[in-house]
Amino acid sequence: MTQFADFEVIPAVDMQDGEVVQLVQGERGTEKRYGDPVEAARRWVEAGARTLHLVDLDGAFEGERANAAAVERIVDAVDVPVQLGGGIRTVADATDLLDRGVTRVILGTAAVERPEIVAEISETHPGSVVVSLDAKGDEVVVSGWTEGTGLDPVEAVERYADLGAAAVLYTDVDVEGRLEGVRAERIERLAEATEIPVIASGGVATLDDVRACREAGAAAVVVGTALYEGAFTLEAAMEA
Repeated sequence: MTQFADFEVIPAVDMQDGEVVQLVQGERGTEKRYGDPVEAARRWVEAGARTLHLVDLDGAFEGERANAAAVERIVDAVDVPVQLGGGIRTVADATDLLDRGVTRVILGTAAVERPEIVAEISETHPGSVVVSLDAKGDEVVVSGWTEGTGLDPVEAVERYADLGAAAVLYTDVDVEGRLEGVRAERIERLAEATEIPVIASGGVATLDDVRACREAGAAAVVVGTALYEGAFTLEAAMEA
């Protein structure tokens, strides 16, 4: 569990059309814009972030990485590990990003459709794959949260751990982007089912939510809207 020696609060830099945005429940048309991704990334690192969570939303929806230039600028601008998701569909996509300086790639749809991709990437780049398990209720959803898979997150996490995943990113879609709080019991259920780190995401609105994720057994929590809207500072979250 070397990548998260201590519980981490990871700021999200979600990109659409070259700008930082936050969506409500991942739905297009709900976005609020927060300016330049590189400026946001630098700001979070200066505030003490030890990891950054980047999402290419155009990639997630279209299946093609549309914010590659912004990603490269961020990787060049900061000196902390960067994990990236959104539109990474092939081994070549993933290894190209890893070779360009991205620390970890986050696979969602691709890992569900072709689980062996996790093992293939991990073979050449050990410890570099985070599998994204986005759940509505107790079902993993893919393709920008539009399609159900019939998979239970707990069954899925065991499968990906065996294939070499370095961590799982668990997003509770039902609360994502709403600033209504986390559902810690779901995080706990997943964390208890696996040895690999669980990164929690979705619904964080208060410092109590940050604490609840840690107490539920998450290794880290991704925070987006709450930080951008000033619900609390990154420094306060890390102290919590």
